[in-house]
Amino acid sequence: MKGLFSFSSSKLVDRPFDWAYQLEDLGYTGWEIVNEGRQRITPENLADARKIAEATELTITVHMPYSDLNLASLNQPIWEETVHQMKSTLSLSSEFARLAVVHPGHLSPLGMQMPDKAWTQNILGLQQICDHAAELDMRIAVENMVNMPALLGRRPEEIEGIIETVDRKNLGFILDVGHANTNGNLEKFLELKEKVIHVHVHDNHGERDEHLPVGNGTVPWEKVARALHDYSGRLVTESRSLEEGKRSLNRLKKLMNRD
Repeated sequence: MKGLFSFSSSKLVDRPFDWAYQLEDLGYTGWEIVNEGRQRITPENLADARKIAEATELTITVHMPYSDLNLASLNQPIWEETVHQMKSTLSLSSEFARLAVVHPGHLSPLGMQMPDKAWTQNILGLQQICDHAAELDMRIAVENMVNMPALLGRRPEEIEGIIETVDRKNLGFILDVGHANTNGNLEKFLELKEKVIHVHVHDNHGERDEHLPVGNGTVPWEKVARALHDYSGRLVTESRSLEEGKRSLNRLKKLMNRD
């Protein structure tokens, strides 16, 4: 791991864009904007995001919205709205971001009865998003998901299948280390390291998505560091606060020096 560090947090706060002006002093070189709640980029706050890009040296990436959205929805208006909102996020952020993270879809009650059709919807949605991103000179990174049965993308073979079937040059894999740990297949996911273009780092105890600082759970971080020895992309600490992000950052730097 070569160490390009970004901060990210989905925590609901009153002025989330203020985070950005503290990050460089903490040792970060990037910020991942989570397009949820007050942190979501809109035409109204676009100037605030643009100001961050101009006033700092931070590399900005974006996380697509996910609440109440589903790329695998068999309810066509819901599916269309999901794709629309994600394309809108790309358009708004394209002037200052070159990479966007996306969650695969999930199986609704109807989708559980028709999983093949839901899978097809998921692929079609990702293809549309990738094509729109390509027009904006952006890459899309599809994320492996946490241990919840309805979610697509929990297993390495699913992520490989998504990338191969979507078949777009600007689609890659974002490895979420914490999510993989909840599924007990982190080592298998590390075997896909050649497809990894982005990494989310946080810890847990192997059962649920706790978003603990690095070293506060059961993730085998030394194995992660060895496996990603040649990785030179961004490591995004997904944290509950700036203080916990700083803790993760310090521990990651120690791991890299030991690497």
